[in-house]
Amino acid sequence: MAYTAGLELTLDGSATVYSERYGEFFHNRFGAKTQARHVFLEGSMIRTHATWRVLEIGFGLGLNFLTTLQEANARGRALDYRAFELDPQPRHLLEKIGRDEPAAADPLWQQLLLAWPADASRGARLDLPRGKHRLQVDFVDASSAPLPISSVDAIYLDGFSPGVNPELWTSGFILNLAGSLAPGGWIATYSAAGAVRRAFAEAGLRIERCTGLAGKREWLRAQKPPPGLATP
Repeated sequence: MAYTAGLELTLDGSATVYSERYGEFFHNRFGAKTQARHVFLEGSMIRTHATWRVLEIGFGLGLNFLTTLQEANARGRALDYRAFELDPQPRHLLEKIGRDEPAAADPLWQQLLLAWPADASRGARLDLPRGKHRLQVDFVDASSAPLPISSVDAIYLDGFSPGVNPELWTSGFILNLAGSLAPGGWIATYSAAGAVRRAFAEAGLRIERCTGLAGKREWLRAQKPPPGLATP
């Protein structure tokens, strides 16, 4: 585990942390909270689904989860959230990142903080049902882990960039992620790299190039076509 203890404020006032292991910040420095909401929550189209089954690649400091939990609570929806994290950060960083988030008061987040391991061994898992919600975090390398099959409504692909974390962006891994999506489900990511676009296309996904996030010219989302709708 490698990290810096200090928080860095991003331009929307929310905080992020620099990873010494990967040499990058966990979030967009133009707005950590903005990225969580705009790219992942809104970009994945989870609001349009009858069920809210989310798979996150790279749990990080939990901001995407908190943002999604807040929205699920506001809309009275049951959230089934599964995440993979290879390099879990210390509990106090999760507490600091979440302290100003409305969902930080939710019993599920509080349960997560209590259960968060001081030193998670490879292969460990947190499985936390709470009321109508459920959160599962696996502390493993997602690129070599068994993934759900055809049962996820939204995927947040939020690993570090392809240049420093290439195993989460290969065509083979993205094909596996596409296999996790239920028909009509979406995968969203901050990356717009050409290799990522090609991998989405090779996996049979319908790609949309999106704009509107400060500091990024564009980012991607892609849909597993619903029955009867061919990939263009």
